[in-house]
Amino acid sequence: MKLLVAAMLAALLLLQYRIWISSQGVRSVYRLERAVAAQQAVDQRLTRRNARLEAEVADLKSGTGAIEERARSELGMIGPHETFYMVVEPPRFPPRPSH
Repeated sequence: MKLLVAAMLAALLLLQYRIWISSQGVRSVYRLERAVAAQQAVDQRLTRRNARLEAEVADLKSGTGAIEERARSELGMIGPHETFYMVVEPPRFPPRPSH
């Protein structure tokens, strides 16, 4: 009887060790939960980015407004019958007099 109790106690201790202390127990579950949460955050960010890209593609397919806007901002396009004005700011510090 004592041997059976000792064996059961040893099995219980071994199982408790595997659950709480070993790398395959609770720590592993916690680490995996953090990894899943981090991946979900990345997925949400990429989902928002994909939605923006899909909207941009739909806009580019549907009309010339988006194409024209992109050409103006990225390529400096000037349309027909438009006048380009460049405003040049004066330098902040006056040049040094040369001696």
